[in-house]
Amino acid sequence: MSLFTSILGCLGRRAENILAVLLASMFFTFLLQIVFRYFLNLPVGWTVEWVTIAWLWGILFGFAFVVRETDIIRIDVIYSMVPRGWRRAMDVVTGLTLAGVFLYTLPASWDYIDFMMRERTAYIRVPYFWVFLVYVPFALSVAVRGLMNAWAGITGSGPTFNTEASAETHDYD
Repeated sequence: MSLFTSILGCLGRRAENILAVLLASMFFTFLLQIVFRYFLNLPVGWTVEWVTIAWLWGILFGFAFVVRETDIIRIDVIYSMVPRGWRRAMDVVTGLTLAGVFLYTLPASWDYIDFMMRERTAYIRVPYFWVFLVYVPFALSVAVRGLMNAWAGITGSGPTFNTEASAETHDYD
């Protein structure tokens, strides 16, 4: 189990590195865009396109592979006011609904992504297939997290979170 844990930890760190590279590339491309547009009076279109693609990949890739469950912010005003049994029922319903919607729409999403192999971006000329491909692991990640949340609600095994140190407040104690 230790080998599996260390491999998983290494993959997690590499995912964080990829996300950091995406964010850095967005920042430097944005600065480059400012220099070209306002100082050299030579507006370039590829910078806007790259920042948009990097932002899309950063958000979806980041949620799929980097964001931990304790980092997710939820609005839980009503959730924290209801008894424990209701909270568990809400977790089951929302988790199964979320997983069901994402898994149900995944084939149609894949058809669209596959179809977009024919189209290319305006400046960089990357097939849209590669731009939108990140949605598949994102959708699978959301579905798995929804199923895990539903299972935690069914079994009552959800972790207890410290609301001072975490954004999460699902608490089955």
